[in-house]
Amino acid sequence: MANEHTSILVIGLGRFGSSTAATLAKLGREVMAIEHSAELVKDWSGKLTHVVEADATNIDALRQVGAGDFSAAVVGIGTSIEDSVLTTANLVDLGVGQVWAKAISPSHGKILHRIGAHHVLYPESDAGRRVAHLVSSRMMEYIEFDEGHFAVVKMRPPREIQGFTLSESGVRDKYGVTIVGIKSPGRDFTYAEPTTRVGKQDLLIVAGHVELLGRFAGRP
Repeated sequence: MANEHTSILVIGLGRFGSSTAATLAKLGREVMAIEHSAELVKDWSGKLTHVVEADATNIDALRQVGAGDFSAAVVGIGTSIEDSVLTTANLVDLGVGQVWAKAISPSHGKILHRIGAHHVLYPESDAGRRVAHLVSSRMMEYIEFDEGHFAVVKMRPPREIQGFTLSESGVRDKYGVTIVGIKSPGRDFTYAEPTTRVGKQDLLIVAGHVELLGRFAGRP
């Protein structure tokens, strides 16, 4: 069996859970997945370190597979709030160090927090906010932090700063955002300096409050 202290437990191999497990595997992490569907267990066997058919709402079943020895677990169950809550509660009771649980609504997330989930994820609503920002501005990538108040984005430079150094354009003073990285065509990303000159085809990594980023990235 994988080393439980360095591998990650993923419960539920639906779209969210399977995507999480597959990405972890690509990153070189050992993954043990628990899934109640025999068909999904068969599909994922051989793709992950271990795939076990079990009912995660049964704490004895989790004990039997050693779930309590894992330092991190992801609960990807989304079709049943009851199953999600019971599974999360079981993992907390077993002493899993970090429990990440998917929520499908604010009330679901509130329950998960109250029963001890360390991190509650809202993949559908997070994806919706991300798409809204991308389609309404010059942003090409968008990552939120601090409950949606702060973000880091990848974007093309607004016309008014093209051809100028960051010092000359005064981006931080004028717009309240910070350009932290820049990538010119044919070059790797590098840290932005006051003397960095911005070209029309450059890519920028910009950090700041969401509202200010929206104003800056919404410029033509």
